[in-house]
Amino acid sequence: MSFNPPDLFGPYYLIAYAYYTESNKGGSSRIIIGAAVGCSLLLLLLVVAGVYAFRQKKRAERAIEQNNPFANWDQNMGSGGVPQLKGARRFSFEELKKYTNNFSEANSIGSGGYGKVYRGTLSTGKLIAIKRAQRDSMQGGHEFKTEIELLSRVHHKNLVTLEGFCFEQAEQMLVYEYIPNGTVMDSLSGKSGIRLNWMRRLRVALGAARGLVYLHEHANPPIIHRDIKSNNILLDESLNAKVVDFGISKPMLDSQRTHVSTQVKGTLGYMDPEYYMTQQLNEKSDVYSFGVLLLELITAKRPIERGKYIVTVVRNAMDKTKELYNIHEILDPAIGLGTMPKGLEKFVDLAMRCVEESGAKRPTMGEVVKEIEIIIQLSGLNPNVESASTSATYEEAGNSRSLHPYSDDNFYYSGPFPSSIMHPK
Repeated sequence: MSFNPPDLFGPYYLIAYAYYTESNKGGSSRIIIGAAVGCSLLLLLLVVAGVYAFRQKKRAERAIEQNNPFANWDQNMGSGGVPQLKGARRFSFEELKKYTNNFSEANSIGSGGYGKVYRGTLSTGKLIAIKRAQRDSMQGGHEFKTEIELLSRVHHKNLVTLEGFCFEQAEQMLVYEYIPNGTVMDSLSGKSGIRLNWMRRLRVALGAARGLVYLHEHANPPIIHRDIKSNNILLDESLNAKVVDFGISKPMLDSQRTHVSTQVKGTLGYMDPEYYMTQQLNEKSDVYSFGVLLLELITAKRPIERGKYIVTVVRNAMDKTKELYNIHEILDPAIGLGTMPKGLEKFVDLAMRCVEESGAKRPTMGEVVKEIEIIIQLSGLNPNVESASTSATYEEAGNSRSLHPYSDDNFYYSGPFPSSIMHPK
């Protein structure tokens, strides 16, 4: 449409003004403020959700770490909670599977509460013993880690050597040097076919005692084994004793030089009654267990048989005014009672001092070693010479291997670890 003004009017100009009202200005402000508030709330919700997710993740990680002490280990063993291993290596599951012929029953050489033990052969031809935990094992990841940490840094001829470990594919395996002649328990029971006469039993006692002295006095920090028993003392090809199984061992830190307050663990019959009553663990607790082991060595009886406790049985039978303290009927005839075993009475005295009710009355393991060395000297042997080189002084000299052939079925490592047990009366 066009506009044609009359000639009376002059030229027209269209002047444009901005269209603006107060009501429109207020609406825009509300929109801006609403958007800002909405964005702030959204941002706050995102922050809260992020914090919650982060906390949940950390909580889950802590839970995993509690059940799996190796959760932070990397493949290069360079960070996290990795113990500083010396001379021990990480084996892959496939390697150990190969070394044991897929964990065949033919290579199964023992079992216990922890799981099974298999014999393996490295590519170099060296024999190894692989302790493989069963999935529902009583021994948890922390015990597994404890044994790795302790054994990787202790080295003594009377302690079993840790070759390495495997921790993958939900497997827990410890790899040890192979000890061919089984446990002291096997020999005392006749299971292994190895005859332990008096001299050999003295050597076993001395070797085990020296291993404990190393743990108590030379390891840094000192270590309490906490499960000394005949089933945890192995015999090598020369019948030298080697202490094994450190799953429930405890290091004594500088702040714990007198004792460690800890949950009671051990094996029924060997456990220190003072430790059980007070839950205060110290080196004298191992001394008590070792005393029970000494009584086991001379009687070939388990600590508890038919409801009778070996310490009580020996104590009640002892009469120091009579020959062999009047304990003939309790002693194992395999010791060789046809001739008076030299030092046997001193051996009994030492054992009974070790099992005193009060830890303060017990000797230290260092003192125990000196006593056993004296008894060995009374028997006409040099306590500082290895068993293999003094075998000529034993009965059946030089024929121990042929007389007592090794049998895979007789090899056994360790038994269960009760978390809390009562001491027999």
